[in-house]
Amino acid sequence: MEEHTNKTAELTKPQDLPQQFDFDFGMAIERLDSWADGLIRLLPNIILAILVLLLFWGLGSLTRRFIQRYSARQERNNLGEVLGGFLKWAVMLSGFLVAATIVIPTLKPGDLIAGLGVSSVAIGFAFKDILQNWLAGLLILLRQPFEIGDQIDVNGHEGTVERIETRATIIKTYDGQRIVIPNSNIYTSEILVKTAHDKRRSQYDVGIGYGDNIDKACDVIKAALSEITDVENDPTPEVMPWDLAASWVTIRVRWWTNNSSANKVHVHASVIKAIKLALDNAHIDMPYETQVQLLHDQTESTDGDRAAQREGWPSAEEGTSQPRWKAQQAYQGASNTTSK
Repeated sequence: MEEHTNKTAELTKPQDLPQQFDFDFGMAIERLDSWADGLIRLLPNIILAILVLLLFWGLGSLTRRFIQRYSARQERNNLGEVLGGFLKWAVMLSGFLVAATIVIPTLKPGDLIAGLGVSSVAIGFAFKDILQNWLAGLLILLRQPFEIGDQIDVNGHEGTVERIETRATIIKTYDGQRIVIPNSNIYTSEILVKTAHDKRRSQYDVGIGYGDNIDKACDVIKAALSEITDVENDPTPEVMPWDLAASWVTIRVRWWTNNSSANKVHVHASVIKAIKLALDNAHIDMPYETQVQLLHDQTESTDGDRAAQREGWPSAEEGTSQPRWKAQQAYQGASNTTSK
């Protein structure tokens, strides 16, 4: 009976005439009706999939909040924000895969994951720099070579770390400018963390005259450093003879201060001022650079002869010095006589 009905429907179906537009609204309505029937059949699955998505979204939000609170207790808020956001999206992606298998039962999670794996390769090539910076930022936050508020020097850029984002690290320079450095550059470069320890050493070279007493100068400088409150007593400042320069005796001064660069600069200025005033009061000379210039006498017959000419002294014996033009004239006269 059913076969007979199908044959009857085929016979009553309008024929598609060549080179003509066939407007059959009945077929369109039938197709829409079949779509509506399919939607109604899938409606319970769609509702369940939406509930699953909401559930996984809630789990992702709870996971992110838990990571942020845990990181806050560890005083690593920046890590909590980045890692919490990543875990939230990972949970939501898992929920999307589960919801997709609910709506389309024939869809296998393994096939979907395999398809995503192939797509992720193309996405990885397209967004290589973004993914590289994100991964480098996560590794920086996990390994923590420096922290928020540290003063660092990387690739010639120096300043205070304000925050570490998924793409870049934000640094505020000492003169109030902002530097955005990609995380991949920081992770693969040498970093000088100036505030890694509580104290930092500074040094300065002072020159005194060769006629001054070295021990007295060292004692005077030590006494001047002891009166500066921001100079640390432990380790104690060091004052050492360091070099015998051309015009002075070099004394190297070393002292320790708090690791803040602002504090280091102000203490350095105070130390220089204290050393200058102390040496002046002790009548210890701080000489200028002395230069000796040798003036060559260009009126002698030996001028130009590097083996015989003198460097300006001692004085020539009386009667042996004459202008060069006279020596050349006498030489030419002697040459003419010999040729005749």
